Amino acid sequence: MRLSQRMARLGTETAFEVLVRARALEAQGRSVVHLEIGEPDFDTPPHITEAAVRALKAGATHYGPSAGLPELRQAVAEDSTRRRGVRATPEMVVVTPGAKPIMFFVILALVDEGDEVLYPNPGFPIYESMIRYIGGNPVPVRLLEEKAFGLDVGQLCDKVGPRTRLIILNYPHNPTGGTIPESGLRAIADVAAKHGVPVLSDEIYGRILYEGEHRSIAALPGMEPLAIVLDGFSKTYAMTGWRLGYGIMPAPMAQVVAKLQTNSTSCTATFSQMAALDALRGDQSSVERMVAEFRRRRDAIVEGLRQVRGFSCVRPQGAFYVFPNITRTGFSSRTIADRLAAGSISMSP
Repeated sequence: MRLSQRMARLGTETAFEVLVRARALEAQGRSVVHLEIGEPDFDTPPHITEAAVRALKAGATHYGPSAGLPELRQAVAEDSTRRRGVRATPEMVVVTPGAKPIMFFVILALVDEGDEVLYPNPGFPIYESMIRYIGGNPVPVRLLEEKAFGLDVGQLCDKVGPRTRLIILNYPHNPTGGTIPESGLRAIADVAAKHGVPVLSDEIYGRILYEGEHRSIAALPGMEPLAIVLDGFSKTYAMTGWRLGYGIMPAPMAQVVAKLQTNSTSCTATFSQMAALDALRGDQSSVERMVAEFRRRRDAIVEGLRQVRGFSCVRPQGAFYVFPNITRTGFSSRTIADRLAAGSISMSP
């Protein structure tokens, strides 16, 4: 079977490949500590699961609108308006099966072959994969370890040019946990508005933040016609398997994204959306407890890594990852992993 040429440009998310291998080992009775896939190790809060059960029993098993159930779009708009401080309406919301479709649909809708897309590097691998698949030119923007893995805003602004069609941001950042200070967001907003470049702001970890408050670029002057916010329920509510994401964007763009959804997945599961309603409007204490536990783990892991000879580790400000620097060990990351597993690396400072 002959594949299209574009398939040669499509990357992958290797964490899923490792997850398959890890679960195969578990099926053989092996004990596995999962450090591969980016998901909370908590179960979905019971009140959300119960809402889904009620919805199923009430017959929420049919197609829904491509853009999402009106009541959920309303709830997402209200939640975003309250948390981000910028008015959102249901017409600006598209609910998708997971957050990745928002990335894919937005890049597909905005980027032609040869167009440039700026994205953070190191970063979520699907950004680059989708840009290349569409035929765009991925332009990486570095993160600065000396600034707690904040985005190099100066480099980003310098790289915006006549071929730039989209800027992708992600903060708190996957995989470093870094954030972007408000001054940086303002500089990015200014250059985006000057050149008329849309910004896809991946804020999926926006509520898993340990210092300060999350600030969305969508709330800054000049961003109303350009900001596309990506968010979802997977991380905040431990709902990765439910496949629930959403985008908030100018209403005309939302219509385009909904049309792409009609042509691909049709719609998002109705009962899952009913559960999401309960997630947004119900008790939020489970989110607070989960973030508190992530903070405790972050502190313990960072201090432990700093005790390994040759390691340094920035304390992440958000998300649930750490990104240690192992360059002073003289080993590759694979060698380090093998030696740690074998217990042959000294933990003495």
